[in-house]
Amino acid sequence: MIRAILGGISLWAIPVLLVGIPLIGMIRKIKVYDVFIDGAKEGFNVAVRIIPFLVAILVAIGMFRGSGAMDLMTNALRPLMARTGFPAELFPLAVMRTLSGSGSLAFTTDLVKRYGPDSLIGRQAGTMYGSSETLFYVIAVYFGAIGVKRTRHAIPAGLIGDFVAAVVAVAVCAWLF
Repeated sequence: MIRAILGGISLWAIPVLLVGIPLIGMIRKIKVYDVFIDGAKEGFNVAVRIIPFLVAILVAIGMFRGSGAMDLMTNALRPLMARTGFPAELFPLAVMRTLSGSGSLAFTTDLVKRYGPDSLIGRQAGTMYGSSETLFYVIAVYFGAIGVKRTRHAIPAGLIGDFVAAVVAVAVCAWLF
């Protein structure tokens, strides 16, 4: 019963929104197309303003990955991770997830191909990927879009959140599987 209801909602949600929003706008006598064009212009201006922030974060990610710093950090922390039960294979994913969505997706895909989708590491990697965010990319885009230069507590809070997400993803998957 519930599955059928959710299936119906998911089937009709997008068409209803695509027809309903312009229809409501027309009923309220709003020039829907003009408002859409104004929003598109504003979106383009935001994209132009955040380009320097995106270039900076992408260059930093490329330097970090290319320098071999990830391998050095993983090898240095391997004994500590072995004692805590956190798989060393997942450490690069935990770090990369805060930096790059595409880089962390590629790393998750590699782990799933190497260990299998039904392996504990494959499940932990998928759960970790889905339970965290690309913190520095989001900070660069959102704060850059509105011109915030001092992030204050956003980065430490986001890093704590990503750390907790990684630990809980590993723990919950180890408990469930």
